[in-house]
Amino acid sequence: MKKWLLYTAWAMMYAMCAVLGFISEPQGVLYWIFLAFSLFFFVPPGILTYQAVKKEDIRELKRIRLICLIWLGLTVCLLALNFLSVGFTAAGGKFVYWLLIIGSSPMICGQIWVIPIFLWGCLLSAAWQEIFKRRK
Repeated sequence: MKKWLLYTAWAMMYAMCAVLGFISEPQGVLYWIFLAFSLFFFVPPGILTYQAVKKEDIRELKRIRLICLIWLGLTVCLLALNFLSVGFTAAGGKFVYWLLIIGSSPMICGQIWVIPIFLWGCLLSAAWQEIFKRRK
């Protein structure tokens, strides 16, 4: 599959997860649809990682590693800011949560925060291990 198509699908899934993240507390079937979107978000980067490993494309693996590091770092910062926003005004707290929704969309969309964080970590680990193997 073409890289640009996978990156486009990945970006579109990110945007879709962000939009769905603004719908608070989905119930019933909607909850499971949101969770599925959150999980399907990781299909394009998984394919990109697989193709990069297969082709021994270190540049692509480094790109995926960088994206994972940025997302995980941004999520940690936004979560800390969100917890610190307890002392903010209601509008300030809501704004910080909106930043969290946009910055960490698969996590918020799926409602089970640990799963996307774990999957980002898996992508990061896979890319990092393959880069390390190829350097030897």
